[in-house]
Amino acid sequence: AVVSTQSTGSKKPILEFVGIKRKDTGEWAIPGGMVDAGDTVSLTLKKEFGEEALNSMEMDEEKKNKVRKSLDELFKHGTTLYKGYVDDPRNTDNAWMETVAVNFHDDSSSFDSFKLHAGDDAGAVSWIAIYSSIKLYA
Repeated sequence: AVVSTQSTGSKKPILEFVGIKRKDTGEWAIPGGMVDAGDTVSLTLKKEFGEEALNSMEMDEEKKNKVRKSLDELFKHGTTLYKGYVDDPRNTDNAWMETVAVNFHDDSSSFDSFKLHAGDDAGAVSWIAIYSSIKLYA
């Protein structure tokens, strides 16, 4: 899930997204993960964003349900940016990664109510300025 907003901390607005620093490679990535059998892409996007960017796995059930409801609302209207093959070091001749990248742009500062906290596969999480030479891991 590509969660983006425009930062107004400087003279010009800067487009930013929530990125995670992966524990396994130390590289920055967009929060996401594998779709489990029986799950949908939209469910996986919300679940993985909650686990990796909000550390929802460590929350008590009450807080987890509150976050889940908020994410359901915030993730209602996304724009598919890309769907298909992705060049990934885990690819082989017989198996390869495909991805769906969906942008959820926050014009209303709704994501300000969430405290970013790395969890699951993420060693760190942050709002990152988007620029043309940024290198991300799948």
